[in-house]
Amino acid sequence: MKDGFIRCGAATVDIRVADTEYNANKITEAIFSAAKNKIKVVAFPELCITGYTCGDLFLQKTLLDGAKSALLKIARDTKDLDITAVAGLPYVVGDKLYNCAAVINRGRVMGLVPKLSIPNYAEFYEARHFAAGRHEVTTIYFDGYEVPFGADIIFKTRAMDTFSLAVEICEDLWTSAPPSVSHALAGATIIANLSASDEVIAKDEYREMLVKSQSARLYCGYIYADAGRGESSTDLVFAGDNMIAENGSVLVRSRRFKNECVYTELDLERMVGERKKSNTYICEGSEKYTVVYLDMQEEKTEITRYMDKLPFVPSDNKKREKRSEEILSIQSLGLSKRLSHTGAKTAVIGVSGGLDSTLALLVAARAFDENGLDRKNIIAVTMPCFGTTERTHNNAVTFADALGVTLKEVNITSAVEGHFKDIGHDKEVRDITYENSQARERTQILMDIANEYGGLVIGTGDMSELALGWATYNGDHMSMYGVNAGVPKTLIRYLVGYEAQRTDSGALRDTLLDILDTPVSPELLPPEDGKISQKTENIVGPYELHDFFLYHLVRFGSSPSKILRLAEIAFNGDYERGVILEWLKTFYRRFFSQQFKRSCLPDGPKVGSVALSPRGDWRMPSDASVRIWANELETL
Repeated sequence: MKDGFIRCGAATVDIRVADTEYNANKITEAIFSAAKNKIKVVAFPELCITGYTCGDLFLQKTLLDGAKSALLKIARDTKDLDITAVAGLPYVVGDKLYNCAAVINRGRVMGLVPKLSIPNYAEFYEARHFAAGRHEVTTIYFDGYEVPFGADIIFKTRAMDTFSLAVEICEDLWTSAPPSVSHALAGATIIANLSASDEVIAKDEYREMLVKSQSARLYCGYIYADAGRGESSTDLVFAGDNMIAENGSVLVRSRRFKNECVYTELDLERMVGERKKSNTYICEGSEKYTVVYLDMQEEKTEITRYMDKLPFVPSDNKKREKRSEEILSIQSLGLSKRLSHTGAKTAVIGVSGGLDSTLALLVAARAFDENGLDRKNIIAVTMPCFGTTERTHNNAVTFADALGVTLKEVNITSAVEGHFKDIGHDKEVRDITYENSQARERTQILMDIANEYGGLVIGTGDMSELALGWATYNGDHMSMYGVNAGVPKTLIRYLVGYEAQRTDSGALRDTLLDILDTPVSPELLPPEDGKISQKTENIVGPYELHDFFLYHLVRFGSSPSKILRLAEIAFNGDYERGVILEWLKTFYRRFFSQQFKRSCLPDGPKVGSVALSPRGDWRMPSDASVRIWANELETL
């Protein structure tokens, strides 16, 4: 439960229709197995204690009594387990029969939640047997103690403040106003759905869409447990399509037509964080709910769910290609609009033969094509100086030529040396002044060329550099439109690779591939033996780590200890814990100290869910203290 994680499961067991004793034994076995796997909440299918397909047998007292006895047996036999189980059964309240979900914890039935929407169309004839449940909660007696009965029940635990469980049953999700909406608005962070959704062609796709969209809209974890093998096949087949989703993503899903239990960890801290960020997510109606506290032990949850080391980059090739095209379109449309609005005749870009300026130039070419402008009006300026290598210089020149833009070369060596003389700086002292003077000289040249040709200076700096403050203030930090401001370094590599794959020009492809193979460097220090001596990732740390840190800090507001824990899982085998921790300390120190550079960023398009624009997603004081984050890091 540490860091907001709780392991949940969805289980389908082999049943026999109407054999409540047999079914109870199978459910109990599954609960024991789930507890052994450290699952804290496990959901079973709709009416699983009797079977969903009992038909008119639901009206038989013998079956109903058997179902209640089976529920008691399940509760009694699992009383010593630290697990909460949710199982379906028919249950009589007053003179009506209800399709219910029983929440079982520590030997007791803690609540009975009735199904609200009773389908009576197509293959469904539930209204023949069951009454529609109500939201309002009443109290019934069950085995000598009081049990709440109604849909508006939220189950909590004092062991985890973000845990809040509510239940809906099958058809409830398929309606125009699912009860899970009011459950979530009242505070539920986990929705368990007990279902008996029969299998017909393509229904699995629609079912998945419902579960994914509901978990996304409600910022919740969604446990979907589906009936499977063992149900009557007189007219229908049930596939046991279990899945667990979180905020729009299915984390685990069972194999259809195979009864099995799937489980994963839900990040409830993340869900609560998402709700806090969204001002349109209005929490309301909790006063109408009955709160029931479950007995759960607090412990550290082992994380078995997949942890993506590159959260900004889709792992699937097709999705990555689609995402690359989408991002490039966003960037080029943003620049296209700015060019047309300002009436700029040219775009001026400093090219170094590195990844960032390469992407910026590719985006500019797209924007000019979209606006019907001649690419010759894009002025690519290469400005060699002390640290420029032959490899990067040649790549910049070849790239500009292959792209069909205008290339200008301005060697800034003498200008920088003159500046050193003006300010009295010894050029043999290769300090921050030595480096930044080059960056600022380049920016001055770009600005003046833009003035001369009636154009805009297009910024090349990316979001990862902005997060770390790895930019010279009023040097490469400044431009007239920053097309890469919303793109992290780990993603830029794939965007450039995507353009290399799709081009018909062999020269362009070869150049882009060599640029991809070149170490990331600002090239502000002289090369050694003709090769790049100043490698960025040796100085500030691996960008794959920093992008991971950035994603979890800004996207979810995760604590340093949680980010370290997740990074250890994601980068297991790549970096030792101590290495990750040291670079995490570097990240926090730089992220806080360099906010002043982000506070005056040029305009640039947002492309993803994480952005650092001071006018949009990230508004942070430039003098905010890092102390409490640093203190936490020192305890790790």
